[in-house]
Amino acid sequence: MTYKLYNRDGSGGFVVEAALALAGAQFDLIALDSVPGSALPETFREINPWRQVPVLMTPDGAMMTESAAMLTYIAQAFPGGDVGPQLGTPEHASFLRWVVFLSANVYETTLRRIYPERYTTEAAEGAGIRAAAIERNDNAFGLLDGQLNTTEFLLGDQMSLADVYLAMLFSWHPGKRQFAQCEALTHRVARHPVVAPIWQRNFDHRSKVKWGLV
Repeated sequence: MTYKLYNRDGSGGFVVEAALALAGAQFDLIALDSVPGSALPETFREINPWRQVPVLMTPDGAMMTESAAMLTYIAQAFPGGDVGPQLGTPEHASFLRWVVFLSANVYETTLRRIYPERYTTEAAEGAGIRAAAIERNDNAFGLLDGQLNTTEFLLGDQMSLADVYLAMLFSWHPGKRQFAQCEALTHRVARHPVVAPIWQRNFDHRSKVKWGLV
């Protein structure tokens, strides 16, 4: 059973690649010759009409988009270990909560900060959209920092794909130092022996912070 993941280095597809690796799933990585912030080839619409990565092809031929959906799918297909809890448990409920929270309230707001022009038809409004996005992300990371005050990971003592998702998004956020618990978690995730080589390939050449080295 082999999965197929379309992605480009440095994108949000990192978390799906890491998820497949943590799950021990067999997958082929199709790395696109493109960098984040640039348009994907028009021909990529044949794979994903929305022309975004990542795209995950399952062994039975289903096509998935949306990172949060892929994480949920992988966690249910390969429960346990550092992937995710068993379906129907209280921990699974928390897992779903945090994956959806990160997708709706952090990832989307991050896109508003990076691509404000997508959210207005008035160029002059871009600075305001970006400032509001940073404030909103600050509020979200403040909540997440509080959740991590008493536990090592979002679900307690066991890492899950929700933590990998959080670490990726936090590494993209300006003003990181004010969120000590999120910062510590990001270092833990980045030095995980399975995640580390994927993290380094995707982010070390772009980030001023060498995550996982402390």
